[in-house]
Amino acid sequence: MEAEILARLANVEARYNELNDEMSQPEVLTDHVRLTALAREQTELGELVARYREYQQVERNLDEARELLRDESDLDLRELVHQEITQLTDRAAALDDEVRIMLLPSDPNDNKNVIVEIRQGEGGDEAALFAADLYRMYGRYAEQQGWKIEIMNLSENGIGGYKEVIFEINGEGAWSRLKYEGGVHRVQRVPETEARGRIHTSTATVAVLPEVEEWAVDVKAEDYRVDVYRSGGHGGQGVNTTDSAVRIAYRAGTPDEIIVICQDTRSQIKNRESALNVLRARIYAREQEKRHKELGESRLAQVGTGERAEKIRTYNYPQDRITDHRIGQSVSNLPGVLNGNLDRLIEALENYDNAERLKALGMSQ
Repeated sequence: MEAEILARLANVEARYNELNDEMSQPEVLTDHVRLTALAREQTELGELVARYREYQQVERNLDEARELLRDESDLDLRELVHQEITQLTDRAAALDDEVRIMLLPSDPNDNKNVIVEIRQGEGGDEAALFAADLYRMYGRYAEQQGWKIEIMNLSENGIGGYKEVIFEINGEGAWSRLKYEGGVHRVQRVPETEARGRIHTSTATVAVLPEVEEWAVDVKAEDYRVDVYRSGGHGGQGVNTTDSAVRIAYRAGTPDEIIVICQDTRSQIKNRESALNVLRARIYAREQEKRHKELGESRLAQVGTGERAEKIRTYNYPQDRITDHRIGQSVSNLPGVLNGNLDRLIEALENYDNAERLKALGMSQ
């Protein structure tokens, strides 16, 4: 491990020890607010400090084993020492990797809920059917994680496809897992309506937005227009008997008007609240994208930003193959992935993103 990394870890450990000392002071013990803040910071540093201390112990054990190897003449004992050195070296390398990842700046949105928007792209009805497949894929993945889904708006095409579906996923770590899914998804398969058995290529666009607190984005009432009308959605008996659907048009500070429609509940108030949540999320996402470009951050370190124009993944049915174009990696078992088994792809993207961020910060091995 490089001296620079060790110095950073030593500073983290020093701060951890300072927090221990502060928390033991009588004036802090009686100040609940300050004590809670210090305890939270200590908890955040605790795992990294534990890894650093384990790394130091492993290095000490390695030094002792190497010294013993120089002095030991018994062949059997030398073999045992060699085995111990191999095990300790492997553990030191693993700790090195873990520590580097933990030193990366955390994404402040990682524990947030997300808003997902899926829209049919090129391919007509087949694209709408694919959009519905993607919705079910994310829905099943959410179920596996124990997350809850709430549809905010749904526009169907009459044959089981979705022209557009907007939904919220509530659950710890939703953004950290799904932030890599934004972009253009492409499918290659024979549509059910294709009489000649020809393979068609269709697309759907996915946007994944972190839920944004009301205070975090200033949306002034004078900057948007609200229209209400009778819902034509799928929301069940009575949904289209009142003016419950809400359409918000926002213009301020954006080159194009942002339009948000929510009509999936019978409550105009609920639909309005949902529409404003989506609007705030879209405005926040635009501001973040602009900031990334201004800072000149590498595209490789933005694998989770989900620019909608970028083709990110191809689902090839005839070859039972899914290819993620950002990392050049393919996996098989397409039915399993569409049934929500996304972890292989997500973890590969996460590892790639971490490696590129380490490289950008000069911490790669």
